[in-house]
Amino acid sequence: MGQGPPMIILHGLYGSSDNWVSIGKAFAEKFEVFLIDQRNHGNSPHTKEHNYVALRNDLHDFMETQAIEKAVILGHSMGGKTAMYFAVAWPEKVQSLIVVDISPLPYKSVTRPVSQSLDHLNIINAMFSVDFSEVKTREDVNRMLSETLPSEKLRQFLLKNVHRNKEDSRYNWKLNIQTLHDQLPKIMDGLDPKDFMNGNGMTGFPVLFIKAEKSGYIGEEDISAIKTIFPMAEMVIIPGADHWVHVEQPELLIKTISYFVFG
Repeated sequence: MGQGPPMIILHGLYGSSDNWVSIGKAFAEKFEVFLIDQRNHGNSPHTKEHNYVALRNDLHDFMETQAIEKAVILGHSMGGKTAMYFAVAWPEKVQSLIVVDISPLPYKSVTRPVSQSLDHLNIINAMFSVDFSEVKTREDVNRMLSETLPSEKLRQFLLKNVHRNKEDSRYNWKLNIQTLHDQLPKIMDGLDPKDFMNGNGMTGFPVLFIKAEKSGYIGEEDISAIKTIFPMAEMVIIPGADHWVHVEQPELLIKTISYFVFG
């Protein structure tokens, strides 16, 4: 949507391009905005492989197909990791990098306030447990999820992945829940700051990290890693927001990104 220099927006785990339409529209006045579904999500193909090298390469293939030489790349959560891996591999293709509420580090440390891998395992297991043979409406799915996921906001977000098969009118998950379950350790993976020490940090483009105030995804150890890998990175905190910033504080997120890209 829109016209101007390219901006690519990458959604997070369990998300899709649909979640970012309102954000995309806000930037379509100045940019040509591309909202893409990453593999195993939305309308994109399902594969058994799901890791950041594959996701990074998908983004590269997309830019080649669209003849995009350089873009502003904005990624949330898993999309932010994809964007970081891409920026490290092809820095010349990055106009600027915006990472929303995700660290470059792996999420395997038990010292974190919230163990993200454990959290995601709970979410995926809850999605797995939905018996679609018993589902007549989306509300049935909501009720089944509520047994293990108390957050209404989270459930409503997940319900966007429920679709109805045109052939038999049965409901099912649109995303590839099996692969996401199997590949979760790789989704929790990250960059190693040691590879960027001694002046090897990425400095060829402006970088903004946006942390959600109530989220545990970016802690003190992450800030140190961010500064090692992206020495010029700016950091902004969005008050009153949990991990799904674009849902909870869309206007503040738009304002923060606008200030960064337009000055």
